[in-house]
Amino acid sequence: MRPEPSELQELVRDLHRQGSAWLPAGLGSRLDWGPPVQDSCAVLSCAALRGVREFNPGDFTITVAAGTPLVEVQEALGHHGQWLSVDAPWGDADGAAAGSIGGLVARGLAGGYRQRYLGVRDQLIGLELMRADGVTARAGGKVVKNVAGYDLMRLFTGSWGSLGLITELTLRTLPQPPLRRSVCFQGEAGALAGLSRWLLGSSLSPERIDWWNGSLAAAAGLAPEPLLLIGLASVDASTLEEQVRCLQERSSLQARVLDGTTTAAWLARARGGTVTPGTAATAAAWLLRLGVSPDRLETLMQAPALAGLALDMAAGSGLGLAWTGPEEPHQAAVTSGQVLALRSLCTELGGHLTVLRQPRRAGLPAWLDAPSRPLIEAIKRRFDPSGQLAPGRLPGVAQSVATL
Repeated sequence: MRPEPSELQELVRDLHRQGSAWLPAGLGSRLDWGPPVQDSCAVLSCAALRGVREFNPGDFTITVAAGTPLVEVQEALGHHGQWLSVDAPWGDADGAAAGSIGGLVARGLAGGYRQRYLGVRDQLIGLELMRADGVTARAGGKVVKNVAGYDLMRLFTGSWGSLGLITELTLRTLPQPPLRRSVCFQGEAGALAGLSRWLLGSSLSPERIDWWNGSLAAAAGLAPEPLLLIGLASVDASTLEEQVRCLQERSSLQARVLDGTTTAAWLARARGGTVTPGTAATAAAWLLRLGVSPDRLETLMQAPALAGLALDMAAGSGLGLAWTGPEEPHQAAVTSGQVLALRSLCTELGGHLTVLRQPRRAGLPAWLDAPSRPLIEAIKRRFDPSGQLAPGRLPGVAQSVATL
């Protein structure tokens, strides 16, 4: 269902009166991520909620409708030399398939830019939403220094549509860095881990410090060895060159220096695939979100359970993605048992594993019960007492395998 803005509230009220289950959605490009949508569940798209509502370049804030594609938000900001400091979601190789800004917030999946700019929830300063009964609410404000009210922005980021329908967002923006360089090191995992530890403790502030495993490096057209991709940005050319020299002198591994355009091409080629609204996000059979304690990344990178998976991890946060590459159809298939072993390892390393996509009939729960499950369920009951929103898609509450 893609109602016009004027029809949205009445439609939601009708669904509430009927007791119908429904799933809030953006452009519908990644509905196959996470737990499967139940057949009886209606999908309500925000595609008609589109456009920039308010933009204050001097205040570095922008208010947009939730269905606005991320690429359109970035384009509008780019005309004023600003940008929204978030990564496009996985599967967006050419910038045209990033999905909506509301969908990005609802999943809350931050990429490598989190190293310097934090996650998407840290860019949110205001939020408008609609509850399951059609009642609208607003939290936050339209200025960066805002402390009024309960912080619903963090609560709704990563809620997967289980608490309400996001209709409008106000975000902080940043000036676009005029100069960018990346430095790439390839070699043995121990040497890369040592460089990463030094870098995280240094005075340098890279935009990203991404670990790639050999499979991902090979997908980008490089030698099949682990690599560390360090993204740098500055307003001053001499400062940027000094940072590059510092990295080159610090490691005995050979450094490869890339400009911003080449770095973007590497990232696009490595992640591959594009998404069209209403279709699956690339042909990858498995797409996993991993999280471990950052000081245990070296152990994860060498795990046998990663065989056949491309892996991209952020060194500072210990968060990243792993997936099967459609460009290697003759490779041995990744099995459910292998993913379970990887999930167990992530838990041992102080983290977790979320299954975003999986082959048909694999039957793995997208996520396991969180220690805070009772609190999560209590919050859900306050926002959605009838349990109509996104049934089976409450993060931190495992869905029964029998229902998959």
